[in-house]
Amino acid sequence: MGLAAKPPKTQQTQQTQQILCVDDDEIVLRSLSHLLKSHQLNVLTCCCPVAALELVKQHQFEVIICDMRMPKINGAQFFQQARELAPDSQRILLTGFTDIDTTLTAINDGQIHGYIQKPWQNDLLLSCIVDSMEKYQLKKQNQALQQQINAQNIALKELNNSLEQRVEKRTKQIKQVLKQLEIANASEKHEHRSTVELLYNFINANPYLDGIKAENIANTCTQIAKQLQLPEKNIEMAAMAGYLAQIGLLAMDPQLYEHPLHELTEQQRKRYYTHPSTAQLMLMPATHLHDVSDAIYHQYEHYSGNGLPKGLKGNDIPLSAMILALARDYWDAYEQCQQTDAKKHQHALETVTRFSGTYYHPKLVHALTECRIKCIKQQSKIGSMQIITARQLTVNMVLGHALHSHNGIMLLPKGHLFSAKSIEKLQQLEAKKPSPFRIMIKSS
Repeated sequence: MGLAAKPPKTQQTQQTQQILCVDDDEIVLRSLSHLLKSHQLNVLTCCCPVAALELVKQHQFEVIICDMRMPKINGAQFFQQARELAPDSQRILLTGFTDIDTTLTAINDGQIHGYIQKPWQNDLLLSCIVDSMEKYQLKKQNQALQQQINAQNIALKELNNSLEQRVEKRTKQIKQVLKQLEIANASEKHEHRSTVELLYNFINANPYLDGIKAENIANTCTQIAKQLQLPEKNIEMAAMAGYLAQIGLLAMDPQLYEHPLHELTEQQRKRYYTHPSTAQLMLMPATHLHDVSDAIYHQYEHYSGNGLPKGLKGNDIPLSAMILALARDYWDAYEQCQQTDAKKHQHALETVTRFSGTYYHPKLVHALTECRIKCIKQQSKIGSMQIITARQLTVNMVLGHALHSHNGIMLLPKGHLFSAKSIEKLQQLEAKKPSPFRIMIKSS
């Protein structure tokens, strides 16, 4: 900063002046005023220390220069009172060589920032003043920045509180359903599948989430798990994770997922990637889905170790989470391709293969390639199926393919064994439809 530089204006109620000079000797004041004004510095002078304190009340001074020996009160006493009125002002004492004791008093009581001996050297005095002005301005800038940070912290805290309340409100109903389902299905053999089907219907009913995509991801997870020859339990868990990979989004603002991820702001993307953590909280009451919840929570981990949320690496990542990540990204790449269906699948496979060893476990990518999945909604062979209406159903028939309503809600899962009660309900639904159901039954 040069001697002629103007300090930045501060937004304060009092008018800011640069320098106040206090001395009972008019000659000294004129000399100081002439010296400082010749360097384009604003100066107020006062020959009475009591009157100078009134000026300190009325203005904000960057630097206050005061003589030690004055009537009524000396420089040390003046600075002691001035410090209470304007603690940020930089205080410089003018003192004679014989005033060492009172100078020490000024240092202790007035907490001065510097002192200059009379007669002063102009260059030394100006250098001391400029340094003091810079310290004052830096202090004010730090205070302004701290106020801004405090305001932003308050705003962020309010936003977090608001988000927490919204998440709590949106998940309360789902948690209640999960809890009721946990109690009701305690003795049921297939409670895992029942819970997943219920939650999948929540996803499918949301206008901004793609239930078909969730089913495609689940089918791809199943094919990869089978290619790896995993136990049946692990294959089923991989499929469940695929169906529920998006469940955490239900508790979030639709603006975070009604548009493609690349269209979101950086802050929105950070919030979007918290949906697996939200899913983990939502699924907590369903203790029998702990492994599925774990897979969803770690679905954004990378094989190389630079993923979210824990930065797990290699085989430290749950296998089901790695399978889910590969299947999910396969279908993301498929949707982004604007070509024919066959070329979409080729593009998706080439996309995930490029990240083998970084994002995905190489063995999983190899399994995806080897089983030659086209990753379309699986259809069983028609030759082994019988297609009938609800009116033609009989007890103990086995459903060969999951049955959905006209708007995509899953009504019955694949493998359902028809009872008199389920047939009656399905026939009641069919009576309300303009056309009969096409129900695929496994041939005996």
